Amino acid sequence: MSPTRRPRSSRTPGTAPEAQRWTADQIRALGATTDLRTAGRIFGLSSNTAYELARRGHFPVPLIRAGRQYRVSVAAILAVLDAPAEPPPRPHPPPDG
Repeated sequence: MSPTRRPRSSRTPGTAPEAQRWTADQIRALGATTDLRTAGRIFGLSSNTAYELARRGHFPVPLIRAGRQYRVSVAAILAVLDAPAEPPPRPHPPPDG
């Protein structure tokens, strides 16, 4: 291999290199909205792919355009992932007695 060529990545095109598994609790902790890059990472997308999908109107959830920025509803992300917007209630301990 020549010194100017790097080995090909085994990554699937359009996936984020720092693939993290997001839990519903981690997503909820983001607040009401998040930025496009974070939303893209949740869906396993690179930043470039997330912005390209946003420009084409094909991002997995509706986007909020605020000036030149995109914001993404955390509730919409959770809905697409079929996760409840609110965490399930914790069971109460049995009463003493």
